[in-house]
Amino acid sequence: MTLNTGRFTASQDSGVVVFIIGTRINHLLRINQWLPVITAFPAMVKELEQTPSLGYLGSETFITGKTILSVQYWESSGALLKYAKVQQHLKAWRTFNQRIRKSDSVGLYHETHIIRPDESEALYINMPDFGLGSAKGVQAVTSKTQTARQRLKRDQTEDSDEAMVNE
Repeated sequence: MTLNTGRFTASQDSGVVVFIIGTRINHLLRINQWLPVITAFPAMVKELEQTPSLGYLGSETFITGKTILSVQYWESSGALLKYAKVQQHLKAWRTFNQRIRKSDSVGLYHETHIIRPDESEALYINMPDFGLGSAKGVQAVTSKTQTARQRLKRDQTEDSDEAMVNE
């Protein structure tokens, strides 16, 4: 990974869909129930990475304790929903549903967040490409993107910001 030395922000030329998906191992000793769920995930990510036309932009995956979390970036909610019907995902989803009916040994969660252009901000200091910056590209911070407020491109005054915080 190449280190981007200095201050960078994510390109914000278009919106993005942030899809958070993960699994939680509820009963560690029931490996036969949760291992197939966990091993299906890398195959789907590989499929997405090899097929840019599906609208997947990239992801970051984190493992903490019994939980695996993947933060994915998509071009649109339409692309994400369309992928849900693709063979690789559909097969994994059916397998998961069959297993979950038999046991509570593994859990699954996901959240979908639609972010319009200029409604998010990102800052990376001395980091390799990461997160939204990895998915959308990074650009050096300039005098026009120096602060979080500028990166968010808010039209609100400080008084209205304070009012929102106090509500």
